[in-house]
Amino acid sequence: MSTNSKDLSRRLAAGADDAPAILAPDRATLTHGGLRSLIAATAERLHALGIGRSDRVAIVLPNGPEMATAFVAVAAAASTAPLNPAYRADELDFYLTDIAARAILVAENETGPAVTVAERLGIGVLRLVVSPGMPAGTFTIKGAAVGPQAVPDMAQDDDIALLLHTSGTTSRPKLVPLSHANIAASSAHIGATLGLTADDRCLNIMPLFHIHGLIAAVLSSLAAGGSIYCTPGFNALRFYQWLSDAKPSWYTAVPTMHQAILPRAARNAEVLAAAQLRFIRSSSASLPARVMGELEATFGCPVIESYGMTEAAHQMASNRLPPGLRKPGSVGAGAGPDVAVMAPDGRLLTAGETGEIVIRGPNVTAGYEKNPGANATAFAHGWFHTGDQGVLDEDGYLRVTGRLKEIINRGGEKISPLEVDDVLMDHPAVAQVVTFAMPHDKLGEEVAAAVVLREGMSANENDIRAYAATRLADFKVPRKVVILEEIPKGATGKLQRIGLAAKLGL
Repeated sequence: MSTNSKDLSRRLAAGADDAPAILAPDRATLTHGGLRSLIAATAERLHALGIGRSDRVAIVLPNGPEMATAFVAVAAAASTAPLNPAYRADELDFYLTDIAARAILVAENETGPAVTVAERLGIGVLRLVVSPGMPAGTFTIKGAAVGPQAVPDMAQDDDIALLLHTSGTTSRPKLVPLSHANIAASSAHIGATLGLTADDRCLNIMPLFHIHGLIAAVLSSLAAGGSIYCTPGFNALRFYQWLSDAKPSWYTAVPTMHQAILPRAARNAEVLAAAQLRFIRSSSASLPARVMGELEATFGCPVIESYGMTEAAHQMASNRLPPGLRKPGSVGAGAGPDVAVMAPDGRLLTAGETGEIVIRGPNVTAGYEKNPGANATAFAHGWFHTGDQGVLDEDGYLRVTGRLKEIINRGGEKISPLEVDDVLMDHPAVAQVVTFAMPHDKLGEEVAAAVVLREGMSANENDIRAYAATRLADFKVPRKVVILEEIPKGATGKLQRIGLAAKLGL
């Protein structure tokens, strides 16, 4: 199926002309009709600047409405590569070079390393201009042309819409190209799973340089004709004010964000009483069952845990809205692509058997860029190999037991850090935990855990180890428990197991 310009802007912003699309604190609302006009104007401007369908534009903007609309509008005419604004010069050098960016889009007054590095690499610098009083997300682009006028074509289904790097914790990050067909399929899968309609509004607190925020919050909402309230990024202190102002029907977040939101609920009883959330979504890391229970009790709505990754344009599996099944501890059943569990020899396993989680479907990338070695491994046996270990139950619901490379190998005994997390999270004094491998001279690896205690509660290393020993086999009990004020997180708010031992000097 091909996409002409009218089709594409209708697909990226599918709502009625006067229906709200983009909202933000203290800003007028941008309608779907306004967003479609912005897409057309942006495409025309990019073409005039010499940027066309096969060109790559890195977007380095703070979280907010313009980051959301710039992604949608630029993708309609070229390929986008949203980058974390916190990157330092050497990181930007790597990413901009690896992407082969033709231009970089930055804020009008940006003077930081993104501009310096782009200029040094000979990459065109375009500036996003926001005029006072205009609806949220409205912008124009200023800058010098990077080449002659481009052919005025809009993107097609097979064109790359989005380029993102995997979070390379142990190796060089891999570049994932996602086509318009991939992101359209994923947006539709999420919309179908959550029953999204034009009446739904998502409160976005996720960073928009990451697949979760871009597809689950922004694109799935717009493709359903609904709206997004775009915040400047996650802030637990401002969350309840945004909840009150935005009147959303849902929000999506990573577990660490949900955990930061919960302790402030008691102080915001009035906001909670007025809130009308239809559901809350959690993805990108395992949601402890206790946190799920507390969220449902606090907000009075179901929590839908989903499972996604960059290579799948986000969603792969999801729990279902009532009256469908919702299983705490499970990431749900296939929600778009086919999901299976495979043995190392390529044999598909049956319910109850543990192996590698594999997927295939219209949302899955065609392959990593410039990385034949990774592609040979990842796309073996006709399926994409996620690198996650898991088990399907008799209902086809998936439990992720860990990243294969995060499984702790203690002298030949294989331990899932998630299993240890789940037990330690049940300790009454524990607010947050991440179990990880610590080097050991004889066993190779030993079990360690970093713990954050609940406000006003106390426990020491021995208390926590003794509690774990009542629930876990001796070899799974952490030999070292480090109690911290805060556990180091990645850029998207995910707790990172790999490299934690080194970070904590163990």
